[in-house]
Amino acid sequence: MQIIPTKTHIDFMGKRRFAAVLSAVLIVISIGSLATRGLNFGIDFTGGVLIEVRYPDAANLVDVRARLGNGGFGNAIVQNFGSATEVLIRVMPEEGVDAGKVGDHIFELLRSGDAGVDLRRAEFVGPQVGEELTERGGLAMLFAIFMILIYIWIRFQWKMAIGSVAALVHDVMITIGFFSILQISFDLAVLAAILAVIGYSLNDTVVVFDRIRENFRLIKRQGAEPIMNLSVNQMLGRTIITSLTTLLVVVALFFLGGQAVRGFSIALIVGILIGTYSSIYIASATALAMDLTTEELLPVKVDKHAIDDLP
Repeated sequence: MQIIPTKTHIDFMGKRRFAAVLSAVLIVISIGSLATRGLNFGIDFTGGVLIEVRYPDAANLVDVRARLGNGGFGNAIVQNFGSATEVLIRVMPEEGVDAGKVGDHIFELLRSGDAGVDLRRAEFVGPQVGEELTERGGLAMLFAIFMILIYIWIRFQWKMAIGSVAALVHDVMITIGFFSILQISFDLAVLAAILAVIGYSLNDTVVVFDRIRENFRLIKRQGAEPIMNLSVNQMLGRTIITSLTTLLVVVALFFLGGQAVRGFSIALIVGILIGTYSSIYIASATALAMDLTTEELLPVKVDKHAIDDLP
């Protein structure tokens, strides 16, 4: 049984202007959210004390917040973690305060309300460590994008390299903007997912570019737009199957993996969807907009007479 037709004739490049408007709107919304709301950085980046506790029954978050407020932790962030019985408490760092004593004090406050509460973990990250992770995380993304630019330039052509980098920046901006809009906690796991999204999107783009280059060399009488349309249609089945199978795993991780990997799986879901879209409408369309020609993708001919004349 054949689920996906092997020969489709969808005019992808004919809709590139509409896709460009859609992408521009999404990027503007993402930048606007980042500028006004910012990211909800996790303790990995901000530093502070992180405590996870488990109650024997469903936790009363209102009572937990009230007890912490009476104990001098009115700014603590309290939320359920995975289930109604598990509670995650995050307290921002304070200068001159022993983090270990802060964790013990919070746990004592919670036990005064329910003796059955169980401490699952207590972590502390200093503010300097958080700042260092933020800086290194940003540099890691920039370095990855820069090296990809060089790789695509060498393997294909500089116009394709610009297109691939435009697609990667597009994917990263929209994924980060999604986290900013919904104020989902942004931690090291999410950063790792974004770097994985860069690799996934690049792989999809390279596959499409390979077929475009092959068709440019085989079909020389047609223009760039119909050749790109043909190439994308030829790779459509492979792209859909790859994206769907990857999404199945990530969606299962989202529902079954628990709160600890929730942000990681969300970033991958958004990144896979956006990356599949961008490999067609951003990477390929950008190369087309820069007037990519057949001559630029033809292999360089070596003059045999010039080689024979060499000493």
